[in-house]
Amino acid sequence: MKPLLVTGISIVNLALISYAAAIIIQSRNKSITLQVLTFLTIGILFDITSTVCMIISSGKVISFHGVIGYVSLAAMITDTALSYARVHRHGLNSPLPAAFIRWSQAAFAYWVLAYVTGAILVILH
Repeated sequence: MKPLLVTGISIVNLALISYAAAIIIQSRNKSITLQVLTFLTIGILFDITSTVCMIISSGKVISFHGVIGYVSLAAMITDTALSYARVHRHGLNSPLPAAFIRWSQAAFAYWVLAYVTGAILVILH
């Protein structure tokens, strides 16, 4: 396995941990805390970095898994942007509507689906 691919896989695991921490904290507290914003932001940075590593190591910008990954990254970027916008409008720790929490959970679930499909592709390859 190419070293850059191994690096990308390691970094995407860090993104998984960071996103999971953010969504779990948000779901438990039913609010957006500074921890949630921090974990979401770190997750985005890890996700983008791992995506770039995987694109470079595979030599393919477009693939079936790549499209799933891009959409899942876009969902998490959207969730993070909506979280920052919500904090800007309502402040840190303000109560979240159930719909916002469900959106965040759905975006994360889709991201996990992309993560799992990538893991399966690595195992099968």
